[in-house]
This record gives sequence, structure tokens and C-alpha cells, in this order.
Amino acid sequence: MATVLVLLSIGLRLAVGPFFLPIVDDLGLSRSLFSSIVALALLVYGLVMPGVGWLVGRVGTRRVLLLGTALILAGGLWAATAHGTLTFTLAFSVVLSLGLALVSPVTLTKIVSTWFVRQRGMALFFLSTGGMAGLAVVTPALTWAVDLWGWRWALGGYVLLLALIAVPGTLLVMDDQPPDEADGSAARTTPLPRRAVQPRYGLWSALASRPFWLITIGLLANGYSMTLLGTHGIPMLVDHGFSAQTAAYGIGLIGLVAIAGTLVLGRMADRFPRRYILAAIYFVRGAAFVALMLVATRQGLYGVAFVGGLVWAGSMAVSSAIMADIYGVRLISVLYGVAFLCQQLAGMLAAWLGGWGFEVFGTHWISFGGSVAILLVGGATALMLPDARAQLAAAAAAARPPV
Repeated sequence: MATVLVLLSIGLRLAVGPFFLPIVDDLGLSRSLFSSIVALALLVYGLVMPGVGWLVGRVGTRRVLLLGTALILAGGLWAATAHGTLTFTLAFSVVLSLGLALVSPVTLTKIVSTWFVRQRGMALFFLSTGGMAGLAVVTPALTWAVDLWGWRWALGGYVLLLALIAVPGTLLVMDDQPPDEADGSAARTTPLPRRAVQPRYGLWSALASRPFWLITIGLLANGYSMTLLGTHGIPMLVDHGFSAQTAAYGIGLIGLVAIAGTLVLGRMADRFPRRYILAAIYFVRGAAFVALMLVATRQGLYGVAFVGGLVWAGSMAVSSAIMADIYGVRLISVLYGVAFLCQQLAGMLAAWLGGWGFEVFGTHWISFGGSVAILLVGGATALMLPDARAQLAAAAAAARPPV
């Protein structure tokens, strides 16, 4: 159920592309102005993330999800009926963004990390698969819906469908306490060695620690690249001569392949040093962005999308798994919320720069080239992370009494 909720919320957040040109034409906005509205939405989305993590710890996952669903429904319907720039901005950038932040991976990371310990890497990869499934399914579906009924009916219908699925699913499934047969429950009765020697961090010492900021630098690259593709990927490909539907299929293919890539990367993340997996994800994604800007044929586009999709889903899952390894699950919601805020600030920059850079310079290389650079930095910082699992296993072995 957590994966389905992420599919619905991240799918809508990443699906700005199908709405971009129709909203610009309907409301009479420039690309840079609408890009600024999207950037504001991302800023609001990110600013509340630390608070979302705190709220989950205070009132529980279920109540946070229900509040978020109500705000998504209200904000989406308000935006779909708005005609003025200010009204649309308040609905889209504030109310809808608040709702999407409350129904996000930050809300669900703690419950998944609690339910799963031995297979935490795989479980978090499956959670991130929801976002990639959203990219694969929601982007082409909304492109088709916008072509058929217009952006207003498409947006209003989507948020209504989201609410119809999210409310009963949350009430029936979401429980912060795992059942006895769950992985996390079993770990409490038979603690794993690494939990016995888990270093104890306070919130402020964790926020000031070097690994936290190395992870966050990588998430800056993740936020920039994902937002840039979701917001400006379709307009960029249309400007390069592709039809809107072909561009949507190409972007959707990235998410579709990412679902399969998750199965492989998730198992690798539980068997090999996670920092190497994270670095490879950023490096390969940077190469895919270069190829995406140079591709000129439909077959080439689908080939680039296939390769890029193999590593598209992994960065958030591996990053949150590394955080849980180093800091434990007690602080994961708040720490991930702070890191997610930084990620959204980078996404805000990408959303604005994509529109402004094209209007001023007439090229997408300003924004997409920046993505390549920041992804290379993210890969380099990932290699500097400690192998927490190996360190804790060695400490447990050293603490074990001699036979």
C-alpha cells in the first residue's frame, strides 16, 4: 500500500510535463513564469518536509496520510477551476504541494524501515519503485487525458481518483506497529548484531555529522535531475522535434524500466557496500542526461530511456537505507525530512532554470548540462561515505566473547 501511495503522489508531482504547455497557453503565462510557479511549489514541498517527519513521530503515519489526501483533493480541485495567476499559484504551489508533502516517501520511510530490518534495502527500493511506477504510468496517462479532456478535467479527475484509493487503503493497511510475522518485529525479538552496536546519535549530532551532509549533497543531485526531467523533459523533447506523445512515452519508459531495475539494485544494496551502488547510480544517470540531449530519433530516445531507467529509482532508497544503517530508525523521519528539504531546493532551482535558461539563451543545455555536473559531484561524494554495515559487523564480531 505504501508503494501505491507513493506512485499516486510522486506520479503527480513528477507529471508537470504533460500540463506545462497546456497551462502556459490557457492561462497566458510565459515559460519562465510558470517555471517559477513550479519552483515555488517545490520550495513549499521541501520546506515542510522536516515538519512532516516530526509530525509522523507525533501523531502517526495514518493521520498524516489522511490529512495529506484531504489537502491534495482540495488543492487539485481548486487549481483545476482557477483562472487567475494568483489563485492558481495558491492552489497549485501551496495547498496541493502541502498535501503531496504529507503523502510522500518521508511520511512512509519510517513505517517501512520499522517493518523491515534484514531486508531494509530491498523494502525501501520497493517503496521508491512507487515513484518510478508513477513516472511510467502517470506521465503517459495524463498526457493522454490532457489531449482528450484538457488539463483541468485531467487534474481534477486524478486527485479525485487518488483520494478514492488513498483513504480506504490508509485506514485498512497502515499501522506503525508491525505484526509478529513482520521482518522488523522479528528483529526486535532476535536482535541483529549491528543493532546491538548501533552508534547512538542525538538529532543535532546527526545533523552535524559528515555522513549526513555527504548523503544530502547526493540528494541535491537527485532532486535537481528528477525535477528537471519531470518538469522540462517533455518540453525539451518537443523543442527537439519529438511529438508530445512520443516524448511522454520516452519519459514514461524511464519509470517503467526503473521498476525492473529496482529488483536488481535492491538485492545488490543488501549484499554489497551501498555507497558504491549510490555512486554508480549518479554516474550512469549523468551519462544518460548527456545522451538525452543529443538523441535525434525515436528509437534512440527509447534506448536512452531504457539505460537511464535502470538507475533512476535507486538514489533515494539507497540514501535512506544508508541513513538508517548509520543513525537508526528513531531519527530517520526527521533526518530524511531535512535532507529532502535540501533536495527540493535543488529541484526548485531546476524547475526555474529550465524555463529561464531556454527563454534567455534559446537552449536547454544550460539546465540539462547543469544536471550532468551536479550528478558527477553526487557520485563523487557517495564514494566518500563510510560502509556502516561493515563497521558495525566488525564491532559486533570484536565484542563477541571468545569461544
